[in-house]
Amino acid sequence: MAPLPPQPPTARTFASPVVEAKSWLSGLSFPPERPLIDAGQAAPADPPPEALRRVIAEAALNDDSAHHYGAVLGLGPLREELAANISTTYGGSVSAAQVAITSGANHAFCAVLASLAGPGDEVILPTPWYFNHKMWLDMAHIGTVPLPCDAATLLPDPDEAASLITDRTRAIVLVTPNNPTGAEYPPALLAAFRDLARARGLALIVDETYRDFTATTGAPHGLFTDPDWDDTLIHIYSFSKSFRLMGHRVGAVATSPARLAEIEKFIDTVTICPTPLGQKAALWGLQNLGQWVASQRDEVLARQAAMRDAAPALADAGWRLAGLGGFFAWIEHPMEADATTVAKALVREAGVLALPGTFFSPTGDAVGARALRVAFANLDAPAIGQLANRLTSFNLA
Repeated sequence: MAPLPPQPPTARTFASPVVEAKSWLSGLSFPPERPLIDAGQAAPADPPPEALRRVIAEAALNDDSAHHYGAVLGLGPLREELAANISTTYGGSVSAAQVAITSGANHAFCAVLASLAGPGDEVILPTPWYFNHKMWLDMAHIGTVPLPCDAATLLPDPDEAASLITDRTRAIVLVTPNNPTGAEYPPALLAAFRDLARARGLALIVDETYRDFTATTGAPHGLFTDPDWDDTLIHIYSFSKSFRLMGHRVGAVATSPARLAEIEKFIDTVTICPTPLGQKAALWGLQNLGQWVASQRDEVLARQAAMRDAAPALADAGWRLAGLGGFFAWIEHPMEADATTVAKALVREAGVLALPGTFFSPTGDAVGARALRVAFANLDAPAIGQLANRLTSFNLA
């Protein structure tokens, strides 16, 4: 018998979890008096503020450069503005030469990994993990080494991470505020991971897509205050949630100029450049929307408070609010069935779409099997109350 052909990269990973979850809605209808509560995707449904939309429209109509190829690593003024923003936010020193603009945060992650690791290498990923990170590692033939988070705090342990490092390890990836659990990683924990990565010659990738929605005030951490930060830290950011520019695909990475030279090769090959129109919008947003973003943070914190207020009633029905932060609640269910079965039944019987923890965990992982990720980007306090009521009255048939 002839040997089987090599497996193509896309066949090495699972189907898009968001696409799969949306397919569960096919053929279902929800009455006006009991509409679907969509807590599946962490993307604001509302458009950018009107002032920003006018900037986009003006650029589209009157700025020819908005329709041309731009610099591979992004528009110079945006790189400079973001470098200044990072420096101010974290109290550190970041230059435009250490910043690149990408076509979203996922693109940034893929570009970073292309500069770091290849087939047979390994990357340490705390679990529950962000599924798109796992998907890219699978497709790149890079081994994913799960680092289970503490069951109570949902935080990873640097000492446990140290025990997983081998001569094939190239990076440790952290997401804070975390997707999917909502956990915010304390500054001391991030510093401990930085020290571990530096001592072992690894990269520390910190994805802060939800940075602008932290519950704590002040700098999220002090990693950028280290004058040599770019020898270890690779920072990922996104404008999607902060300015509601999801469809414009504008993200960023901060790292050393030497690494950016490698990342430039990837971007030039995959997208040539990030969209100039989206970049112009992001630049205007950084310069003008600080107060608006602060108001959006207040709204997110109000939704977190509503979820926290619902926790006692959920607990009485056997549900446990295990994690909360950013746009997310990580809720343990009381059913004997696994989370995928529970999530599908919730759509059919309770009109609630939430992603099962199995989408964010290795196969057979007990933590993922007993939890759901609830994204409340589009749920105000009354809707969160309705969500809690539907969960507490739900029984798996």
